[in-house]
Amino acid sequence: MRKPLPRFLAVARIARPWGVRGEMKLEILTDFPERLKRLKRVYIGEEAIPYEGVRFRYYKGMVLMRLPGCETREAAEALRGRLVLIDREEAVPLPPGEFYEHEILDMDVYTTEGVYLGRVKEILYTRANDVYVVLGPFGEVLIPAIRDVVREIDVEANRMVIWPMPGLLDEAEEA
Repeated sequence: MRKPLPRFLAVARIARPWGVRGEMKLEILTDFPERLKRLKRVYIGEEAIPYEGVRFRYYKGMVLMRLPGCETREAAEALRGRLVLIDREEAVPLPPGEFYEHEILDMDVYTTEGVYLGRVKEILYTRANDVYVVLGPFGEVLIPAIRDVVREIDVEANRMVIWPMPGLLDEAEEA
């Protein structure tokens, strides 16, 4: 069964005010920061408050944002720490074989033999490769996100099929 996808995706977090006219420095959370300049609408915070006519600019390696109606340093300070969200429909399409985090989280994981391992509860980002943390009947199982192991990801069916290379499930089976 397909899980409902979130309506909004976080692309940045408001780090702090920049200057005295309401501009904000952003902590970038997207792999596609260059596309921010093309956005005309964003949503701010858990409440997803819409802002039309947002403006972004790049300055010395930073991304700065100005929201309509946010004209003072104090107004910008009040938004510190809040997420900058976009509608999922505006997300950059990924190439085949790549997935957004929200598509992987809570996905059901099975072995190539059809054994249910559980659901992806977390993604660990390492230098070598991502690792999916799966919780289920075998306890916590760490699945390296590499082609040799992850054989199939079906977002529509909310299903991942993995080949449990030797040693992958040994500790889980002993528990």
